[in-house]
Amino acid sequence: MLWIKALHVVFVVTWFAGLFYLPRLFVYDAESGDAAVRAQLRVMQRGLLGMTHIGGALALTFGIWTLILAPGYLHQGWLHAKLTLVLGLVAYHAYLAHLVKLFARDGNTRSSRWLRVFNEVPALFLIAIVLLAVVKPF
Repeated sequence: MLWIKALHVVFVVTWFAGLFYLPRLFVYDAESGDAAVRAQLRVMQRGLLGMTHIGGALALTFGIWTLILAPGYLHQGWLHAKLTLVLGLVAYHAYLAHLVKLFARDGNTRSSRWLRVFNEVPALFLIAIVLLAVVKPF
């Protein structure tokens, strides 16, 4: 069980690396006036999105596996709140994939300022999820 939890944490870290850095690449892309730089950033966006997909899928897989092995967690309120936040992260991740497609076809309409604020969203999720998982307030 501890190995599964450890792998869950490893892939959560991998997932968050992508969730944190991908929007930063969008900021650089939105602010760049150089076509060659934007092209390179878009290659980086696609590659990072792939790593983010893998990290997210494996984080969810090991998280579900943990719940299968320890179904008692499902009766705890903190876990319900955590799982709700995880669903929010999945939606955020899906929107990142959408933005990668928009940037790829020069369809981005978001300002770099909006993208900078959007870049902070996963930090809020991370703080809340860690507090719920460690403190287990309810």
